[in-house]
Amino acid sequence: MPALSPPETFKRRAEFLRMASRGRKIAKPGFVMQFCSSESQAPLRTGYTATKKIGNAVARNRARRRLKEAARLTLAGRDLAGVELVLICRQETGRMPFERLCGGIEAALAEALK
Repeated sequence: MPALSPPETFKRRAEFLRMASRGRKIAKPGFVMQFCSSESQAPLRTGYTATKKIGNAVARNRARRRLKEAARLTLAGRDLAGVELVLICRQETGRMPFERLCGGIEAALAEALK
């Protein structure tokens, strides 16, 4: 059974800015994924963000929590060493069906890894 623990996350603004400048962007319904990979065998790292365009703090936190859980379930058990992801919430992240959100992450990841 794959480990369902969440991946290591970005904490500092500089890490998010680095991903924004050199990461590849993939837009899907519900989120935007910034993707960057390297040859290193560092463990998967992720970051999550929601701008004030989403709404008030309650709406932003709800959207971010849903995106984090969808990513945790979708990325579990995959060998993604050297991969860094930033997932950015959109307006519909908090409202769209959870299965569709998970499917979008799966599709964006497949697109990024090819």
